[in-house]
Order: sequence, then structure tokens, then C-alpha cells
Amino acid sequence: MEVKADIESAAEEAASKSFADYGVSAPIVEALAGVGITHPFPIQALTLPVALGRRDIIGQAKTGTGKTLGFGIPLLQNAVGPGEDGWDDYRYQGVPQAAVIVPTRELAKQVADDLSTAARKRSLRIACIYGGRAFEPQIADLERGVEVIVGTPGRLIDLYQRRHLDLSQIKTVVLDEADEMLDLGFLPDVERLLATMPATKHMMLFSATMPGAVVALARRYMTRPTHIRAQDPTDQGATVKTVTQVVYRAHALNKVEVLSRILQAEERGLAIIFARTKRTAARVTDELTERGFAAAALHGDLGQGAREQALRAFRSGKVDVLVATDVAARGIDVDDVTHVINYQCPEDEKTYLHRIGRTGRAGNDGTAVTFVDWDDVPRWRLIDKALNLGFPEPVETYHTSAHLYSDLRIPEGTTGRLPRTQRTRAGLAAEEIEDLGETGKKGGRSAGGRGGRSGGRDGGAPRGSGGGRRSAGASASAASNGQAGGGQAGGQRRARRRRRGSGGAGAGSSAS
Repeated sequence: MEVKADIESAAEEAASKSFADYGVSAPIVEALAGVGITHPFPIQALTLPVALGRRDIIGQAKTGTGKTLGFGIPLLQNAVGPGEDGWDDYRYQGVPQAAVIVPTRELAKQVADDLSTAARKRSLRIACIYGGRAFEPQIADLERGVEVIVGTPGRLIDLYQRRHLDLSQIKTVVLDEADEMLDLGFLPDVERLLATMPATKHMMLFSATMPGAVVALARRYMTRPTHIRAQDPTDQGATVKTVTQVVYRAHALNKVEVLSRILQAEERGLAIIFARTKRTAARVTDELTERGFAAAALHGDLGQGAREQALRAFRSGKVDVLVATDVAARGIDVDDVTHVINYQCPEDEKTYLHRIGRTGRAGNDGTAVTFVDWDDVPRWRLIDKALNLGFPEPVETYHTSAHLYSDLRIPEGTTGRLPRTQRTRAGLAAEEIEDLGETGKKGGRSAGGRGGRSGGRDGGAPRGSGGGRRSAGASASAASNGQAGGGQAGGQRRARRRRRGSGGAGAGSSAS
């Protein structure tokens, strides 16, 4: 049951007021204007007057409506960086002044990037701290001095316990996507982190959904918080109104045929496909790659370097289809995502909201397609009822169904393979994979985050998952039809490794 907000408005004035009108400092206003951001979104318009006054906030708005700047601007404005006014008199130079705690690695990177953009005209140093990467570069950043840290609970705890992270001078702390942190079991770590910070800190909690349990948690750690909910009066549904939602009852053996046609819809930009399991994500990536699409997988069995390679390739457009498990449901903030496809029915309504929230961001239009297996119809009905979507009985759909083409603007005659003339993306192999010194490396090869507590706890591969092995989906993406080369060389390297491991036997065998 949702708790009633203290402030609930569409903030119509946001369209007419600039950030400067809300008291945002000139360097931040200038930095945002440089990337085309001049007027606040509703959640920002409601939050700024309260947050800039240093009052605790529980902020709520739908996914993709601009929560990051809602807390980011006040956080940055209350910090002082090297060479700025007040720096010479500041006693704790280089010790973090603000912290943002997030549930996943991908969200940490996105938030850190957004804060860096807003602070471009400032001298503030922002460090992104999360598991799955080597400790040394993060420790080096902290030793050089930082003003703002953005991180996941497990790695923050690790660095604090090793006495590399000093939280005693935190003036502002933000819990972003707090409901997800509760769902993932991070509450004990979050409580430990909060206990190390000054009692007088300014605290903000932001999330897309706000059940009573989250509000109760916030009230235990916050001082008379103001609960803010931003909502457009013409958009009363649980989802953003700019997202067109389509639900089909699809047969498992026909899903790829349907999917490959949806990916050829008119004016499709980037697309994210959500699968329930890592194995399904890898398999779907393989099948799409074989059909000529520039696809990449993103799931917990990939090492952090491979995950970041896939995300960079997706953001840069080298691949335009990302097949992901829910590890990516939060944290991918890419404006050009026009389609989100739930290849398998989400577990619940919260998962559904966060998945489709990857499209229709920042006021853009988007399309969300959900496939519901026969066995998942009861589950879908619960989601539909909870969100009042109006699709309790998904229409049975195959790749030959006429309504599929009309619903999603798919050209007549489209087949299940991408025409060679349209295979213009560079592909995953065109994006370099970095050596991140990933935790848990063994014999020079990544173990994908098996190095102690900061592996699976920060949204990565669980212990013993063998996350450093390149998945079938990732390897197939590198060898995609019509994409940039590199897959054949990778196959030759794998063949040589197998020959060495078997004492030279089978030297003539294929590595494809």
C-alpha cells in the first residue's frame, strides 16, 4: 500500500522556470545548459526547493523522469572542491563530503556520469566505487582525495573495513533505488554505512516505487523527512504515458521469430530484451546474432570487463540490441532506447515497471512489448491487476499474425533475418574489452567477481558462477554476421588453447 505524500504535484511551473530560478549555482546551471538541460523535470522542480534548504527528503517519481539530478544538484552544491571558495579553510580536504549508495554496478556508473556532467564547471572529484573491479585504482582515487563517492554497498563496506574509506565527514548521503536495495538484501550493509556517518548529515532517499516498508525505514534514519511524489495529472497510470505497451501470448518455440520481426519495426532505435535467466539471455543473443542483428549479452556470468564492453558498445551504437537479465533493469540510462521487449514474463509488477522504464525516458516515446507464455498467464494477470494496465488476456500471437505487423509498424514481408544491406553496425568485437584487474582472477584470467564479498553482492556474478568465462551469447556477438571482424581470431585463439591443454591432440579440429 502506497503511503500518502506530503507534497504531490505535477509541478506545472517546471516548464516555465529555469534551474537558476530555483537557486542552483551558476557553474551547475552552465554545465547542464551545455548538454541541453535548461528546465527541471517535475520531480526536480518539487525537490530542489526542499533539498537546497538541507531538509531530508523521500523522493518518488516514475523510472526515467529525472530523479538523479533531483538529488544530484543539491548534493553537488553543498560540496566544496579544490580551489573553490572555502577550500583553503576546509579542514578535511580530500575526505568524501557526499555519498550516493546504489544497488547495482550499472546504476553506480550511470549516477556517477550524471553527477560528473553537472559538475563539469566545478573542481569536485567524483569516484565510482563498486565490486568486480580491482581494489587498487579505487584505493588510489581515495588516497588522492575525492569529494563525492558513488558506490554499491558491498565494495563501500570492504574499503571502509580496510580503512581506505573515511565516512566521518559526510555531509550529504543519498540512497538511490532504495526498494531495490531492500529486495537484494543490502539493508544490513546500508545500515552499517549510515552508522559510520555523522548524525547531522543531510539525507535523501529516492526510488520509483515507495511501499510503506521503505517509508518506515527512511523515517528511522531521517529527521522529519518530506515525502515528495511528482506526477503529471494527465498521467495517472503506474507507467510513463509516453510508453506504448503491447502484451502478447507467445509460444516459446516461436518467440525468436516474433522478436526478429519486432526488431525490424519502423523507426526502431536501440532495443533492450529482458530474459529471466542468464542461459536464456546467452541463447537469445546467439540466435539474433546468427540472424544478422548486432546483439550483445549482459548478465551475471560475464566478468565486469565484458559487461562494461557490452554497455559501451550499446551506448555508442556499435550494437543496437542488448539482451539482459534484470541485472540491467536499473542503471541503463540511454535516451535512444525505443523498444523494450520482455522475452519472458517479469516476476512481479515492480520488475515490470523497472524493465519498461528503460524506454520512454526524459519525455521520449517508447514501446514496451511483453511475451507471456501459457504457463505465465496467471502471473501476468496479477501484474496487470496490480498496475491496472487493462491487458488481463494477452492476445495469442505468432510471427504470421496480422496484428503483430499493424500494432508495431513492421513492414509487410519482413522475414526473420536482417537483410544484409541493413547490417551496418560495427558489432561487439569493435569495442575494446578493458583489463579491469577484476577481483578473483586466477592464473591471469578473470573469475568474474568471485573475489570475496564484493563479487555477487554488488549486482554481479554470485560466488562460484565462473563469471570470467565468456558466455555463448558474448562470443556469438563477436562473430556476428556482417559485423566488424574479431570473432574468427578469437576462435583461433580458443583452438590454440585447447590444443595446448590436450598436449597437441586434435590440432585439426574446428573452434567455431
